[in-house]
Amino acid sequence: MILIGDKIVPFEDISNIDSIENIKDTKANSTIIFRYNEEILSYCFTNTLSSAVIVTSIKEAIYANSLNAKYIICEKNLATKLQKIAENYMFDSKVLAIISSNDEFEEIALAEIDGIIYKNILG
Repeated sequence: MILIGDKIVPFEDISNIDSIENIKDTKANSTIIFRYNEEILSYCFTNTLSSAVIVTSIKEAIYANSLNAKYIICEKNLATKLQKIAENYMFDSKVLAIISSNDEFEEIALAEIDGIIYKNILG
C-alpha cells in the first residue's frame, strides 16, 4: 500500500501546481500534483514528467492513465470504483484515495485500493 503524506513513512517530494508556468518552480525530480487539466497533463506526458492527477470522474482517470500519470488521486467513493477499472484494464497508474487521518487506512486496505494520500498534502 502506498502511503503519501504519512508522518511515519518517508515519501517522495511533491509539488502542487495549477499551471504549466508553475512547473519551473518545482523541485527537480519531484512528482507534480494538479487538478485534472488536459493542457498540463499533455505537457507532463510530452516532457516525461512524473505527475499525479486529482480526478473527479472515471473519464478523467482514463485520460490520466493513458497519458502516463504516476498516480490518479480521488475521493474514497470514486477510488473504490476506479480501482476495479484500473485492475481490469491493467492501468500503469496507481489509484490513491484522499484521506484525512490514518484512522482511514483499514477502510482503504479492505477496499484493496493501491494507496492513500493525505488531504493536507494536496494544498
